[in-house]
Amino acid sequence: MKGGTVQINWHDTKPVLTLDFHPLSGILATGGSDFDIKLWTMNSGEEHNKGPGATYKTSLCYHTSAVNVLRFSPSGEQLASGADGGELVMWKLHSTDASEMWKFLKTFTFHRKDVLDLQWSTDGAYLLSGSVDNSCIIWDANKGSVLQILEGHYHYVQGVTWDPMSKFVASLSSDRTCRIYVSKPSKAKGTERINYTCQHIISKVESQIVNEPKSGKSFLFHDETLPSFFRRLDWSPDGTFLLVPAGTYKQTPGSEAVNTAYIVSREDLSRPALMLPGASRPIVAVRFCPLTYSLRGQNSSTFFNLPYRLIFAVATMNSLYIYDTESVEPIAIVAGIHYAAITDIAWSFDGKYIALSSQDGYCTLLEFGNEELGSIIHPSGFPVAKKKVNDSTAGADIGMADAARKEEKQEPSIQVTTPAPNKPAKRRITPMSID
Repeated sequence: MKGGTVQINWHDTKPVLTLDFHPLSGILATGGSDFDIKLWTMNSGEEHNKGPGATYKTSLCYHTSAVNVLRFSPSGEQLASGADGGELVMWKLHSTDASEMWKFLKTFTFHRKDVLDLQWSTDGAYLLSGSVDNSCIIWDANKGSVLQILEGHYHYVQGVTWDPMSKFVASLSSDRTCRIYVSKPSKAKGTERINYTCQHIISKVESQIVNEPKSGKSFLFHDETLPSFFRRLDWSPDGTFLLVPAGTYKQTPGSEAVNTAYIVSREDLSRPALMLPGASRPIVAVRFCPLTYSLRGQNSSTFFNLPYRLIFAVATMNSLYIYDTESVEPIAIVAGIHYAAITDIAWSFDGKYIALSSQDGYCTLLEFGNEELGSIIHPSGFPVAKKKVNDSTAGADIGMADAARKEEKQEPSIQVTTPAPNKPAKRRITPMSID
């Protein structure tokens, strides 16, 4: 893995708030506080043994406020972008034999305040948005009409995600709750209509107190003082797991809270199954790689019983951890890369690149070598694995300690670490089952 923070003029030195890769061409789109969306061509550094770069291609100008989120449709034919003031815009790709051009298509009007996150349904027919007006909206992506308003949060909705199997949607709010909605289509005049109802609210957990008949409950998520606009959560590409950031966990009411991300199994969406503790700063975004990889057979003591490996990225305020589901150690750590908070994560469709955006006005680009992450299997059409998370709490050393300390430094010199499987960590950090 090579790369680092790319020192180019991304958005006139203003905060870069979001980014996403095109699912077919690999074009990188970024959005920022300069009100514009910019498209970039990725430049591989593999031949010259250096990190990747990006070349400016064009700008999409329509927004009149900061662009907080953008996401390409699964087909790659459309791009949705959300901004301050409730702006939600759809762009469409126009292709000819000679060139490709993105053009403004329509605006989606209903949100009263800033749109902070977006997600497409797997078939590209629907769009889910979350806003500072405390609501989520399910839109008809073609008509631009509101199909359903999901209310219930008492504070900003800072993250939304759509189950790839389309049975669930999830939202994460600064009211310290993660809401899971289940699809229960309604029928009217013989026509089936989309309808999601709240099935679970993940908010608190019983503190584990030995020899105490009464145990208190503690919140699982940071409150509104978390210094980030975003809490971007994500489903695994096979729909087996939901990965949720902005976690804070106390072993007992009197113990110190630790920053964490939670893994929620599809088999039981009412509570987290596992947590990933150890980050010295809050986790603000997570993103699964869109591909699946063959097992390496390097770790028989795994928390996930899957016939393949999934890879996911976890971003704190200024560091990145990359995990796979075959081991409990992060397979890579990139620490101290930005002066200001990381705002978004994106994987390229082929798993070759991962990109991070930041409020310091720059983006970090990382490039993986051929089969560095493993051998790709099932490049499309992921099956839903009917395997449960192993609830055992087997100990394992995670090499986060050094990276966590580096996060506290002000100088954002990039540090890339690949933990050695047999090397003992200086500090023991164990992924935990939440009982």
